[in-house]
Formats: sequence, structure tokens, C-alpha cells
Amino acid sequence: MSAADRVALGVPLWPLPLLVAALPVLATHLAWWLSVQGDYIPLCNPYLEGCTSISRAARHGLGNDLFRMAMLPCATLQALFWLAAHRWLRRHDPDVGPWVLWLGVIGAGFLAVYVTFLGTEGAIYQVLRRYGVHMYFAGTFLALMATLRRLARWPGEPAYRLLLTVALGMLSLGIASVAIDATVADRALKERLENILEWNLGLWLTAMFAVFAWRWRREGLRVGLQ
Repeated sequence: MSAADRVALGVPLWPLPLLVAALPVLATHLAWWLSVQGDYIPLCNPYLEGCTSISRAARHGLGNDLFRMAMLPCATLQALFWLAAHRWLRRHDPDVGPWVLWLGVIGAGFLAVYVTFLGTEGAIYQVLRRYGVHMYFAGTFLALMATLRRLARWPGEPAYRLLLTVALGMLSLGIASVAIDATVADRALKERLENILEWNLGLWLTAMFAVFAWRWRREGLRVGLQ
């Protein structure tokens, strides 16, 4: 069998980032809806009103169970995604180092920590949840920046501008979060604003994985045993 035949028989890779994009959106909003129905959280638009955080929306009852059942496998899928992204970069640039892979995998690992302890009580568990979600966002953002550093060297790369837009959007939310923490004294207002930023940051993460899905589908990227 020729190399071309092996490529043709490979499995398309673009559904992996598409699943990584879609699964958290579905799990988060289903958990939010179940928590609203169970009167655990108030009904509002969290993207605009910030009445609840993602963690609180997925902390109680059946919503918590379904969220954890979906997001723990998603953490594994995200680690596999960064492995595939690293291989994709090396396919075009053999000098790519391991930073994209390791930063992405570390972020996925902290996502697993966050999801594992979501809904548990105690000071130690609260610290694990807080650091888990913060390190997840940080690791994923740094992996994206490392990817952009390489894509900037590819002339005419169609995904570069889209991913750069995503990175700037995420960076803007991060700067806004620091500014809110430093300037807003009212605790309730600060919490609402931070919740709004958290929900919208989730949208930017979804957009990032969706861009990879679009790019890999356009390239016809496949994976298979060799």
C-alpha cells in the first residue's frame, strides 16, 4: 500500500477539535438549565447579567453529574487535541519544540482537576477548583500563543488571523479581569462582572477549537496507523 493510499484511508482529524469545542458548550448549558429548573440558581442571561458562574451553574444536582460525566472525557480529548496540533505543526515545521504540546496537556490536566472536585466542599477542594480553572485557562492560552508564534512564520496561513483574533479576545478579557479586581470595591458587582467575563471567555475558547476544526477540514488532515 502506497503512502497516498494510507493517507486516503486515514480518519479525518477535524472532528476532534469540533468535539472539543461543542462538548463543553453543551455540557455547560445543560447543567445551567438543570440548575435553573432545580432552583439552584436564578434565571438570567449569564453572558450579560453575570448572575451565576459556570462553576455554580454546574455544582448542584443532576447538572453536576452530567457536567462531570461530559467534561472529564473532554479533558482527555483536549490533551489528544494538543498532541495532534503539535504533530500538525511539526508536519509543516520540523523545528517545532514541545511547548505547544506540554502547555496544552498541562492545561487539560488542570481542567480534569477542576471538574473532579467541582461540587465538593472544604477549603482544600475550593483551592483545587480555583487553581484548576485558572491554570486550565492559562495553559490553554499559552499553548495558543506558542501555536501562533509558529503560524506567524507560515506565509498566507489562513488560520493565523482568526486565531490571533481569538488570542486578542482572550487577552482583553484577562486584562479586564485584572482591572475589575483592582478597581471595583463592591463585592457583589465584582462577582457579577467576573462571572460575565468567565462565560464569555468560554465562548472564545470554543471559537479557538472551532478554527482548528475548520482549518484541518480545509487541509484534509487525517490520522491513521502506519
